Amino acid sequence: MNVQSKIVKTAAEEALSEHFLNALGSLPGSPAVVQGRDKMFDALMKNGLPTRRVEAWHYTDLRRLLGSVPAGAASEDASLQAGLVENAKVLSILNGQISEEIEGLPEGVSVSSFKDALADGAADLHFADTEFDDAIGQLNGAFVSDGYQIEIDADAEIETPIELQFVQSGGQAHSRTPVVFGENSSATLIERHLASDDAEVLVSSVSHVSVGKGAQARWIIVQAQNELATHLGQVNIELAEDAKLELYVVNAGGKLVRQEIVADVKGSNADLVLRGVNLLGGNSHTDVTLKLGHNVPNTTSNETFRNVVFDKAKGVFQGQIKVAQIAQKTDAQMACNTLLLSDDADFSAKPELEIFADDVICAHGATVADIDPAHLFYLMARGVSEKSARGLLVKGFVAEVVEDLEDEAIVEALEGIISDWLQKNG
Repeated sequence: MNVQSKIVKTAAEEALSEHFLNALGSLPGSPAVVQGRDKMFDALMKNGLPTRRVEAWHYTDLRRLLGSVPAGAASEDASLQAGLVENAKVLSILNGQISEEIEGLPEGVSVSSFKDALADGAADLHFADTEFDDAIGQLNGAFVSDGYQIEIDADAEIETPIELQFVQSGGQAHSRTPVVFGENSSATLIERHLASDDAEVLVSSVSHVSVGKGAQARWIIVQAQNELATHLGQVNIELAEDAKLELYVVNAGGKLVRQEIVADVKGSNADLVLRGVNLLGGNSHTDVTLKLGHNVPNTTSNETFRNVVFDKAKGVFQGQIKVAQIAQKTDAQMACNTLLLSDDADFSAKPELEIFADDVICAHGATVADIDPAHLFYLMARGVSEKSARGLLVKGFVAEVVEDLEDEAIVEALEGIISDWLQKNG
């Protein structure tokens, strides 16, 4: 006879349960959406928050790391910030809610409220996906209150970057952003997460990005929240035939961060370029987990992550590439390089290749090292102080990743974020 012990809820799980019961009546949603919310939350709470026993969360024990959960409502109003680049069209979500009328959009761009889609039952929360390792999707699906639905028209060439600016002044915020790039379109979207003060914050953000046939899309995620923030992000990607997506991820803040990237390469000649920078200091914990599937012949992907770890910070990169048997002529390359600049710091890298096709070019690699003494000596021998020399080498190590961007204004803005963070933490 097997006796199964009852799981004792942690303080965070108790707080989430209480918040769900209190918020369910006020969250937007048709009867079907309300039923779906119940299903998602029950799936999340059935076994509790994921622990090391869940393979996908082996290096990020969320049940242990998420010690507390802030109250649902923010205590103060959040303030809109200047755009990442001067010419960007900023669409803001302040404390989890769309803050202004949607107007002044570039021609060829359609935007609507995800809150309205929830209310009339048109929102797709992927209720069928209740696997335990999708904790972020379940948490977000249970609590999501607003977001933007964005569609780029077929053949539209949008030169103005569109910035989705999420600003939180405390409490919780849960948003969702479905985006469709129409056939042969081109556009740049910036997903930017900020915290306006030092209040405790819990943010979940889920995006669904569909890149149509022949489209050229660029998606930039900048997470720069405060030192008390918990950020749980997920971006789900589908690439059609001849589509190309450049995805850039910059983590430069937060106490506990998990960024999931789930990509499905579904069309031949599709190309995914992924670049990431993780800047970790203090007692922070940042986890980037990638699941990439090549499911048709003649597709390419290239992933490069650069990580800098100071103090007692801990970092994680999990990169899994699966190549289906039918996906001949796949070219998939993945690299994770880390500068570990403290004896107390820690970084875990787990690159994986699962290949069922026999005519492919696939490779992965990971390195963890300190600054090269020869490089440091070279600069110091030319009159540069040791601190300045180390700063230059670290900046060069990570800035190389964002320099691949063809947009000079965005490159300059991202390099500014990197420089500011290194000046504060280096």
